[in-house]
Amino acid sequence: VFSEQDDQEDITSFSLSPDDEMLVTASRALLLKQWDWKQEKCTRSWRAIHNVPVASMTFDCTSTLLATGQTLSRSLKQRVALNNSVGVKFHPDISRLQLFSSSVDCGIRIWDLRTSKCICVLESHYSAVTALAFSPDGQTLISSGRDKICSVWDLEKKAVKRTVPVYEAVEGVVLLPGTSDFSQMGVKGEGLHFVTAGSKGVLRVWDCSSARCVFTQMLPDAPAVKTEEGDLDPRSLMHLLPMPQSNRLATVTAEHNLLIYQMPALTVQQQFVGYNDDILDVKFLGKDDTHIVVATNSSQLKVFELATNSCQILYGHTVIFQSSDNLSAYTVLYIDVFRKGSMFASCDNSLRLRKMDLKSGHVHCVAQGSGHSNAVGSVACSRLKKAFLVSGSQDCTIKVWDLPDPLPDVGCEPVLMTARLTEKAHDKDVNSVTISPNDKLLASGSQDRSAKLWSGHSRGVWCVQFSPVDQVLATASADGSIKIWSIQDFSCLKTFEGHDASVLKIIFVSRGTQLVSSGSDGLVKLWTIKTNECVKTFDAHQDEVWALHGSSKDGLMVTGSADSTITLWKDVTEVELAEEQAKQEDQVLKQQELSNLLHEKKYVKALGVAISLTQPHTALRVIREIRQQEDGIQELEKTLLKLRQDQKESLLRYCVVWNTNSRSCLDAQAVLQVLLTHLSPEEILQYQATRTHLEALIPYTERHMQRIGRLLQASMFLDYMWQKMRITGGIDSVNLDDDDDDELDTSPQSIFIIDKQPVEMTDNPVSQQRQEDEEEALEDSETTEQLLDEDESVSTSKSAHVKPNRVNSVVDDSEDEDNVMEISTKSTDSDPSKTANIR
Repeated sequence: VFSEQDDQEDITSFSLSPDDEMLVTASRALLLKQWDWKQEKCTRSWRAIHNVPVASMTFDCTSTLLATGQTLSRSLKQRVALNNSVGVKFHPDISRLQLFSSSVDCGIRIWDLRTSKCICVLESHYSAVTALAFSPDGQTLISSGRDKICSVWDLEKKAVKRTVPVYEAVEGVVLLPGTSDFSQMGVKGEGLHFVTAGSKGVLRVWDCSSARCVFTQMLPDAPAVKTEEGDLDPRSLMHLLPMPQSNRLATVTAEHNLLIYQMPALTVQQQFVGYNDDILDVKFLGKDDTHIVVATNSSQLKVFELATNSCQILYGHTVIFQSSDNLSAYTVLYIDVFRKGSMFASCDNSLRLRKMDLKSGHVHCVAQGSGHSNAVGSVACSRLKKAFLVSGSQDCTIKVWDLPDPLPDVGCEPVLMTARLTEKAHDKDVNSVTISPNDKLLASGSQDRSAKLWSGHSRGVWCVQFSPVDQVLATASADGSIKIWSIQDFSCLKTFEGHDASVLKIIFVSRGTQLVSSGSDGLVKLWTIKTNECVKTFDAHQDEVWALHGSSKDGLMVTGSADSTITLWKDVTEVELAEEQAKQEDQVLKQQELSNLLHEKKYVKALGVAISLTQPHTALRVIREIRQQEDGIQELEKTLLKLRQDQKESLLRYCVVWNTNSRSCLDAQAVLQVLLTHLSPEEILQYQATRTHLEALIPYTERHMQRIGRLLQASMFLDYMWQKMRITGGIDSVNLDDDDDDELDTSPQSIFIIDKQPVEMTDNPVSQQRQEDEEEALEDSETTEQLLDEDESVSTSKSAHVKPNRVNSVVDDSEDEDNVMEISTKSTDSDPSKTANIR
């Protein structure tokens, strides 16, 4: 799938070069794009010269020239052209440099690319010319039109050699190569033969010399369709394309289906569906769930082979009659598959039983039945044996159908089934029926808010399912809930609520331990029955999810929605567990590797491992280890500069978190210093979300700087106080009376005089500053505590020598006027020898 953000317009035309290297697309926005389709990337784009969307384009045989054609334009330009054209084609002999254009004006123009002029107009058709085909020698041209004829042209004489009536509007023509044997297609002579595709949905092979049809190939399994004059037949073939390297033909139908025919037998090899309407139901099919069968908003069923996406379209539910004012066709609403997966039943207003040939994969109808008076909304197959069917209808009845025994062989006419039992079960439409695993019980859900055997929901019941292992029944309702009921006493055991709209389908998975539900809100939910918990919600559809089915081995699940998409789901529980276990083992190994690297001081690798583990704390530990080295700054700088760009981006992201914490802000600032010093602004701006990271760093960095500034001011004040204080006085001699046991007065009474101004120690400015910081930085208390602890340690270390046991400080007015403080300290035993003077 190729897509570009700047061009979301519809693609109107595309072409693949003959050398299989280039793909060119044209959009409604008049933009041409050249793609390397193998690498899935656009290599070039340019604006089209046209003034309306490009309708067709083609390469020349050398893959060097590209011609494009538009509608409603009458200009010709080399490489991007043309004249009111719907088709363009280069002459196979590139030396001629001629371009042919077929137009709705019924003419074929030949353009000389050297002069950019029209050199001839070929006129033979009376309606739009739809396709051109050249003979290998370039002397003959075959043109087809919606006037129901093909013309064979002699390009030397510029005249019609023969007119071939084909009796249908022709949309495509391909000339058969003369080097192959096409006898299986009725080609016997050596003359030119060509294949046409048109409004009747038939491929025909024509002999140019006799103007005779020699072979006809119908669409596979297509029923007869009655249309009024002027109406488009849904089987009409709109395009016919040659695939010369694989000797195949490709056709496109009016229903957007692509069919690949293998020559020379002209048998259908593959069929691809280009458009699905609302997906109403889907089921796995085949012995090993190799196919899925899909019911869309039509009377057709589509069987897809999962390995190749090839599709088989099944017709036959009703005979389609359409006209301009009348369209009558019942829609297939429901599908159910028997246990072995080779046979399934479908319903619209009738029932059809189909069987798959396990060898060829071909599906054919073996039985059919009718009897309901209204549309059949649900059908269920017996579980133990291929014995019976149960159908529920909008006529409020349930019917039980016995299967014919034996079933007819392939190619035989389907046998008719008759209902063994009919029961009016509900007062409104029967939306769902299901059969228990032992084939003994039947449950039905209806719009009348009941699920028989019992009632329960506040709105209509859309689906009922028996558990494959327990004797319980699950019901899904339009009230958005899922209920599980006991078959023994008919009581409601559990209720699951989570959908915002109607729950349309439910299935049991994981051996009956889990439920999967789909709703009209476009969601698919996985529930664990034991805990009543929705463990996963899948949002892959844009509209109601009508179809839901699980494979027989519980490994696959398929959903279909009204948004026309089919989604195949795979159970990856074991894969995720294995991945998680491998991830944990890898984490353990990397943790051990990290410890070894740190021990060996291989910091670059250690930091890389920490970043790869997506562990900011571990990376911070490595940064701290580096900074604790003797040459920590140089080592950190050396380590960070060796990191890759993505690792530096991760570090910058980690720094934003580290910077918010006082314990790690210094490490963050150290990393930022290295990055901002050695990286240019242009390099830093190339990192993802750089602006956001820097904006987050600024406020915390400013806060840290303000606090450091205040701390610096307080420390300088203390230093000034220490340098300028004059300490004098001493401790009065204490006369101890040996006979007196009075204790000493040990209460400190200290007064420091700074410039003869008394200041009490309890009025310390540093303490006031500490209190202000604590009040201001309450939200970052760790930073404040760290900074104040440093402040307190400095104050303690500087005052340790002047803290007396008993101090009496006085002012000595007779000292020098340099205000030097003198403290005289005497011990309590009044020993003069222990007196110390500190100056």
